[in-house]
Amino acid sequence: MQKVINGLIIDPIIFSYPFVPKCDVCICSGECCWYGVYTDLKEMEMILDKRDLVKKYMDDSQTLDEAKWFETIEEDKDFESGYCAGTEIYNNKCVFLDKNGFCSLQKAAMDLGEDKWNYKPLYCILFPLVIFEGKLTIDDEHIERMHYCNKAKNQTSTIFEAMKDEIRHFLGEEGYKELLDYKNEYFNNVKMEVLDYEIKK
Repeated sequence: MQKVINGLIIDPIIFSYPFVPKCDVCICSGECCWYGVYTDLKEMEMILDKRDLVKKYMDDSQTLDEAKWFETIEEDKDFESGYCAGTEIYNNKCVFLDKNGFCSLQKAAMDLGEDKWNYKPLYCILFPLVIFEGKLTIDDEHIERMHYCNKAKNQTSTIFEAMKDEIRHFLGEEGYKELLDYKNEYFNNVKMEVLDYEIKK
């Protein structure tokens, strides 16, 4: 029962995969950002265009040398432009992560009264979701690196429940409604399959 929304295949595992109920940087210090994130070429160019603004929200644990902000550009069809670049690691964390675990890109947007995600790379916004080979799915490899998010005792929600705002931001209202319909349809089908199995037993 494959579903495609906005050109992406939806992996139904996003509806049931266990995860923490919400992001709380005060608990984990932005651990998911320690390893950097891939940015679309257009996102990278936008961040560099706003370099002077971004630098105002960096602290002494970060580098103000924008030449050290991004890795080499590479081709990747999962990105809108077809190209991406990883953010560099500086002081054992993403170059845009300050010493308190907060993102300088997000701080800049919020301080200007803009949407908090205006300057952040999409792949950063979506974690623990990821676009991989044309499919919206879970980034299980990155989740396994986490010391807080990957512990079963902290996973009292599902990724879908925890990421509603991010998913709505990404898919838009119409796409999100379509996803909700698919979720209901998917679980109804699962229930019918279980019932059919029990009857045949």
